[in-house]
Amino acid sequence: MVSYRRLNPEDVQFSSEVLSEEPRPVLEEVPEPEEASLLPRRLPCSVTTGVLVIGCMLLLLGGGWILGTMFWLHGPSNQPPHRPPAPVPAPTPNSRVHTGINDTAAASRRKTCSLIPEAWRFDCYPERGVVVTRELCEARNCCFIPASSPSSSATRPSGKNGIPWCFYPPDFPSYSLESLNDTSLGQKGALVKEAKTYYPGDILTLEVEIRHETDTRLRVRITDPSSSRFEVPISVPTVTKKAQSPDYIVEISKEPFGLIVKRSSTGAVLLNTTVAPLFYADQFLQFSTSLPSQFIYGLGEHRSTFLHDVHWNTLTMWARDVPPMEKTNLYGAHPFYVAVEDGGNAHGFFLLNSNAMDVALQPAPALTWRTIGGILDFYVFLGPDPGSVIGQYVEVIGYPAMPIYWALGYHLCRWGFNSSESTWEVVKSLRNYRIPQDVQWNDIDYMEQFLDFTFDSTNFATLPDLVKDLHAHDQRYVMILDPGISSTQPEGSYWPYDEGLKRGVFIKDAEGKPLIGKVWPGLTAYPDFSDNVTHEWWYENLQRFHEKVPFDGLWIDMNEPSNFLDGSTNGCPSNSLENPPYTPGVLGGLLRAKTLCASAQQKQSIHYNMHSLYGLMEAKASASAMKRIVAKRPFVISRSTFPSQGMYSGHWLGDNRSQWKDLYASIAGILTFNLLGIPLVGADICGFSEEPQEELCVRWTQVGAFYPFTRNHNAISMKPQDPTAFSPLARTAMKQALLLRYSLFPLLYTLFHHAHVHGHTVARPIMFEFPKDVRSYGIDKQFFWGKSLLVTPVLDPGVDYVDGYFPAGLWYDYYTGDSVSSKGEELRLHAPLDKINLHLREGSVIPTQVPNITLWVSSSQPLHLVSALSDDGSASGDLFWDDGESIDTYENNQYTYITFNVAQRVMTSQVLHSNVESTYVTVESVSFYGVKQKPSEVLVNSQDAPFTYRANQVLTVADLGLILSQNFTISWM
Repeated sequence: MVSYRRLNPEDVQFSSEVLSEEPRPVLEEVPEPEEASLLPRRLPCSVTTGVLVIGCMLLLLGGGWILGTMFWLHGPSNQPPHRPPAPVPAPTPNSRVHTGINDTAAASRRKTCSLIPEAWRFDCYPERGVVVTRELCEARNCCFIPASSPSSSATRPSGKNGIPWCFYPPDFPSYSLESLNDTSLGQKGALVKEAKTYYPGDILTLEVEIRHETDTRLRVRITDPSSSRFEVPISVPTVTKKAQSPDYIVEISKEPFGLIVKRSSTGAVLLNTTVAPLFYADQFLQFSTSLPSQFIYGLGEHRSTFLHDVHWNTLTMWARDVPPMEKTNLYGAHPFYVAVEDGGNAHGFFLLNSNAMDVALQPAPALTWRTIGGILDFYVFLGPDPGSVIGQYVEVIGYPAMPIYWALGYHLCRWGFNSSESTWEVVKSLRNYRIPQDVQWNDIDYMEQFLDFTFDSTNFATLPDLVKDLHAHDQRYVMILDPGISSTQPEGSYWPYDEGLKRGVFIKDAEGKPLIGKVWPGLTAYPDFSDNVTHEWWYENLQRFHEKVPFDGLWIDMNEPSNFLDGSTNGCPSNSLENPPYTPGVLGGLLRAKTLCASAQQKQSIHYNMHSLYGLMEAKASASAMKRIVAKRPFVISRSTFPSQGMYSGHWLGDNRSQWKDLYASIAGILTFNLLGIPLVGADICGFSEEPQEELCVRWTQVGAFYPFTRNHNAISMKPQDPTAFSPLARTAMKQALLLRYSLFPLLYTLFHHAHVHGHTVARPIMFEFPKDVRSYGIDKQFFWGKSLLVTPVLDPGVDYVDGYFPAGLWYDYYTGDSVSSKGEELRLHAPLDKINLHLREGSVIPTQVPNITLWVSSSQPLHLVSALSDDGSASGDLFWDDGESIDTYENNQYTYITFNVAQRVMTSQVLHSNVESTYVTVESVSFYGVKQKPSEVLVNSQDAPFTYRANQVLTVADLGLILSQNFTISWM
């Protein structure tokens, strides 16, 4: 849960005035030693010096502009952290005479600046809350032109972007390529820059390495050859041989330095960094690129539409505990995007950097990466289709884990189960109504005084018995854990803290003492999950608690990490880590806002570098511990995420609200996280905060039945919102939606197998399957499961219909087999309260089962295959099957994999790999949608078989009893 009770966007209290709507006055200069100066400074004034200045004015002005520029370019920095540079001196009455040279240069510069189209103006003054004046802008040697659009603003507090008034001129100083040599993987070169910028700590000599890693993957690293810098500690592929036939062409601009990456087959420009200058200072790294189109996706975690808006839209990345809201950095950081090119090809881009950053989109279209630490280490993925881009991306960051089977069932939780008995009553109620449920959860209510690894011995005294009862009914139990460990318990009374202190597992402040913040149990210390010693301590705590309460999975929350304070009980030091020269648009305006001090010390680096990695590292420690404890696939759901997290956990979209707009936004969220390599994702069904309406909860349960991860969860003091809490009509509609999900478990499980092995998405946007259909690019009210099943939910109140887009082709109503042929158009569908519309795409075969109230029972039921024939009578599909819980069944060859193909009125199954589990399952029936003529006979393995044929061209063959592990044929004539 979030650290604010029912927090609304307007209630957010900022930690400083950085985000104030009022313009922030320019701060006065703090005197510094002269040799540290970066910018022109005011001369000291007196009567004597005034006379001297007037006497020399004509001479000084004659070369003033040129000398001033040279002085600015070459001078070192004296700017105090996070302050805009002072303006150049205002002209005096006696300084109004300009030489012809100065006038000509200024006029020429103004003309050059005016020729830059507004859409291609790259922001030279991105600091928020500053009134950008001409003096401030020209002090940075940039162009200043108030934009013509009424939407633009010189004062741009966070979230209020527009056309920049201050932008880079074409001749702004940047790096040049001094040398370039071939390497075994590509090329390596030296970059130099003579002129310093307006940010301190410029690194004037860089090394660029271009690696042609595979035919569809290019990697570029720009580093400081004289000093090592922080690099993200995740494992990526090591390549030893240069790609032989790359799908890309790399062109290099020498002065200014820039890279242009083109697609070999079409010439499309995928990356062009020559559009704006490269910055590489100690705490400010920036580069820009053109985009081939306005169609860009990814860049999590943000509340937005699936297709990002490129109209002056800045997305900030820095993990933060805050309810999902637009224009705000949320729980995770994912600097990866997919872009679609003209003609439907797609490519991806990944910046491997964990520091706080802004990603600025503009309508050129173009994009600017602006980060405050680390190195520039990025990948370009060539696709060429969107699905292939994701496969290439997860090949780098790590393939998502195969979930344990019950992870795909229905999960129920709430903050406000005030006892184990009240939790148990809801479980029993669901059973009585025969409503499916696989997993029961508890929020922090179960803990003793909110202490991790404890349970309330009074109100939750029967918790161990509840868990045993769940297991007896083939159900599972998941509990919440927050990372904050209470530091105020009497010495010797709380093993997690005492032992953690002894082993030194907690994050330390700048003085080397455990940093103390505040969350639910009060004052707390924070485990440092970048240290392997902490992993062992975490495992031992979990093991000790598991002996008391045999939980099955972990819900790790508050792991941005969240803090009710800003930094710590002792505040934070005043230094450039806490107040960097540039602070991205983080909520609160400070890196420490509602989290730890940026200067806090961790095993692998300072928190400044590690912050957004905290959730990933806790997930890794938790998954490792769960494997050791239960010896099965670990189940972990995390709020904070980072690239590669799909290897260790799933994710839920955080503390949403019981509003229709949140229901709609959830679809974009699950689609985006499938792009980001975390397919096990869902939103809190019915909404977390605010009172749910019955109609909303029914519609949300229908949509939630098709989240890859399906959990109903709500907040304390809210009315219950599990299916049994509503009217019989609503309860029945929710039950039907969940039974529908359970019947589709074989399909969903197979999709997760492909995600695990091939990097495919599970919940999939329409445009992934129809990348040449531009009308599909912005659709986020519908989605696919895999490539075959199209989900068209109702997302509005008070309607019994829904409009859905159907790309060109043949589609079949999943329930009836009725067909519709679309030319690529929107169709209105009947959608009473108890129905969610599903359609099968032509050419698909999907496996289903008779559902039951747990997946343990459902998964042993006979299969029913549904085949949706193309116009030529063909279709194909597949099934992955194993025991559902053993680790690495695919890697250890302990699985069954079967393909189904239909052609020329014959279905064949082919068992490509077999395992004993498949011998327990039979294929009981098959339906064929789109059989144009009634058959005269049907043969199953060459034997006559009874069948039915309906007027809507649906052929069904039942009572088959075919062993899944044996090949079979079904034909008709």
